[in-house]
Amino acid sequence: MSDSLRDQLLKAGFKPAPKAAAKPAPGRPQQRNANPGKPAATQQRAPRDGKAAQGDIDLAKAYALRHQREREDQARTQREAEARAKEKRERKQKLGALLGGAAQNAAEADIPRHFPHHNKIRRIYVTAEQLPRLNGGELAVVQLGGRYLLVGREQALAAQAIDPDALVLLCDAHAAPEDDVPADLVW
Repeated sequence: MSDSLRDQLLKAGFKPAPKAAAKPAPGRPQQRNANPGKPAATQQRAPRDGKAAQGDIDLAKAYALRHQREREDQARTQREAEARAKEKRERKQKLGALLGGAAQNAAEADIPRHFPHHNKIRRIYVTAEQLPRLNGGELAVVQLGGRYLLVGREQALAAQAIDPDALVLLCDAHAAPEDDVPADLVW
């Protein structure tokens, strides 16, 4: 039992582990990567006969093409984002011009009218006179700049034409209720 595990495995028919790659010759210094950002294979090396190796050129061209494609994709993405931001600013400006003096929010309003918006229950305060008009579809709720504005039906439909997300609540008096809870219920 004095045989080591290695000797036992060799007797059993296992082959010894292959030798590691040969180290570079001691007389020749190891080549270093001059540019740490790029792999060594992409750098142009001058071969002994004065001509570039075909594999190095193809690899360098491939890296250059990939880099150019990535820059083009990034520029296109940035242009698209800028165009969307510009359209959003223009829509917001048009909505501001349309709804500038059309808001009918009353400072003395004390009746909360709840409605769903972005998976949350929101509220707007209305007067006793505005509540039946809102539930009847004469008035609507529009969002502008993070605020909910009470406006007439025509302004709400015009705002929806500019930005479909602007119209938050427009009741239809003739539609069947989704549940048995009345729209004018105050809670």
